[in-house]
Amino acid sequence: MNYWLFKTEPDEFSIDDLAKVDEEGECWEGIRNYQARNFLRDKVAVGDKVFIYHSSCKNVGIAGIAEVVKSAFPDPFQFNPESKYYDPKSTPENPRWIAVNVKFVEKFNDIIPLARLKKMPELADMVMVQKGGRLSIQPVDEKHWLAINAIKGA
Repeated sequence: MNYWLFKTEPDEFSIDDLAKVDEEGECWEGIRNYQARNFLRDKVAVGDKVFIYHSSCKNVGIAGIAEVVKSAFPDPFQFNPESKYYDPKSTPENPRWIAVNVKFVEKFNDIIPLARLKKMPELADMVMVQKGGRLSIQPVDEKHWLAINAIKGA
């Protein structure tokens, strides 16, 4: 099992929205960065745990946990001309973009803010707190996963 951090803008899709989804999970679509796409395609697997991170909002930080319930498949929105994620260079025979399905596991009582994460010495080498660590899908080391889970209710 691997650990991940998936970023989302809560006005688009939040941990509360994910909590309303059934066991089949929600399609985590719209990833349009090649490195993030490669993580989804090559590394993210069923059973992996995911921190859901709210970004581009008033309360930026980790909001809860999800689990991957369906591994890599072509992002269906890349083929829809009506979608903001449409990619005219992508075809069903040669899709460029990947999605996974995730299901809700847990919402934290309070969002763990980025400022707090940056102050934790045990997270000093975590991708998220590094300068330029803005990738929408990023791996989380087990030691970082455990450290963050240790403070989720504190």
